[in-house]
Amino acid sequence: MGVQVNSRISDWIRINASTVPDRACFVTDTDNYSFREVNSRVNRLAWELRRMGVAKGDRVALFATDSPQYVETLLACMKLGAVYVPLNFRLAQPELQMLLATAEAKVLFFSDRYTAMVRALDVPCLKVTVSYDSKSGDESYEALVEAGEDVEIDVPVGDDELVCLAFTSGTTALPKGVMHSQRMAKHMVMQCIVERRMTNISFHYSAAPLFHVGGMLYTLSGVARGHTSLVLPAFDPATVAHWMAHRGLDGVFLVPTMIDTLLHEPAVIEGDFSKLGSIGYGAAPMSPALLRRAMDRFHCDFMNMFGAGTEAGLQTVLTPEDHRRALAGQEHLLGSIGKAGMGVVLRLCDDDLNDVPDGEVGEIVTRSDAVMSGYLGQPEETAKVIVDGWFRGGDMAWRDDDGYLYLSGRKKDMIIRGGENIYPIEIEDVLGRYPGVREVAVVGVPDEHWGEVVRAHVILEAGARLDEEQVRAYCRERLAGYKVPAVFSVDAEFPRNASGKVLKRELRAV
Repeated sequence: MGVQVNSRISDWIRINASTVPDRACFVTDTDNYSFREVNSRVNRLAWELRRMGVAKGDRVALFATDSPQYVETLLACMKLGAVYVPLNFRLAQPELQMLLATAEAKVLFFSDRYTAMVRALDVPCLKVTVSYDSKSGDESYEALVEAGEDVEIDVPVGDDELVCLAFTSGTTALPKGVMHSQRMAKHMVMQCIVERRMTNISFHYSAAPLFHVGGMLYTLSGVARGHTSLVLPAFDPATVAHWMAHRGLDGVFLVPTMIDTLLHEPAVIEGDFSKLGSIGYGAAPMSPALLRRAMDRFHCDFMNMFGAGTEAGLQTVLTPEDHRRALAGQEHLLGSIGKAGMGVVLRLCDDDLNDVPDGEVGEIVTRSDAVMSGYLGQPEETAKVIVDGWFRGGDMAWRDDDGYLYLSGRKKDMIIRGGENIYPIEIEDVLGRYPGVREVAVVGVPDEHWGEVVRAHVILEAGARLDEEQVRAYCRERLAGYKVPAVFSVDAEFPRNASGKVLKRELRAV
């Protein structure tokens, strides 16, 4: 087998440590980390992980809030050829345990706030835990960095090889582990740089957490492009508003619910945003009314970044020019998701993958280098969404005469609450085990703030009563908090088709 000659993600930090060594790579509320410093810390961490036995292909999981150290861990994995597994820090303990076992994680990095959960784990494949904050794990992060040697580790990693395993959900019997190749990750980052129009002097913040593909991509884009990224532990409206108004951010990525929240912050109401160049938004539905309010307040470029990030990257973009056309009178464009993004071949298809004509609703089907390699250990599920090289994510849309796309719902029943993907079957499985519940159907319903919220329809056993607070407490013990139903409806019966299947579209309309 010949020597790998492809460019590697692990090269990006090494390059900019040489070309712009003193430029800030990461900025926090209290610290700056230069490209030179970050590369040195990544090398030393990689050295220690290799000493602990982490080799190419090994799985390294992260269960933590955002920090520069989190990104350093991703980069150290890249240099070793290890596979990083970013986990949602809102997971309940049973979810965390199942995903670690499914991923066959060898090492787990975690924040101290999750120490109790980590200590309760029983995952045979897990050999070492590393605390980012102290010595509550088997190892301390900073102690590893201090002990390691600043030596470049150059493990060949091909474009088709796995670099990331990102889970879409965590409570079903077979959670979907999305396999990201190096080619996919590189292409998604390049899409981000091009479509967000990033330069090497940008100062960018992404409110998407690092366990999300969006959070990872925006931060890795800074590492690749050589610009500075603001990294905060989690989205805090007052803090983000202050950075936007007073600390020089020229670009941000926000979920619509966050934009809604920011518009009520004093720093936003009173602030001067003349230095703010652009706001990218996506990950959840955004009403034209909310978008209009945001455009009226911030007076900067807006970009709608739509896609199936975990599985197929960016798919469409509504550009700043499109937004300006909307302001100039073509208001309908505010409801569009734009046109195909860089490197994306996009079609609207019927169930048999035949193209539908303009004006008719079809499934968004794409082909690009940003499509996943498949679902870990689930070839049948993979075959449902990747057909002859085309990705079928279940999003439905129609195209107007000018080529602009407009969402028309989702083929599947996935709920998107504030940028978080929720699969109804997860909640139905939990509620179905609650005493007195005979049957349950979960749907997403529109919400001005969150985009969508979870509504659970239940049919009770004869004589049973539903105490909503007790049911929510039950759910919180078994599900991440954002999956707990916001609304309950006790029904006598469900609408069904001839075969007895529940008609969720009718439940949503109630």
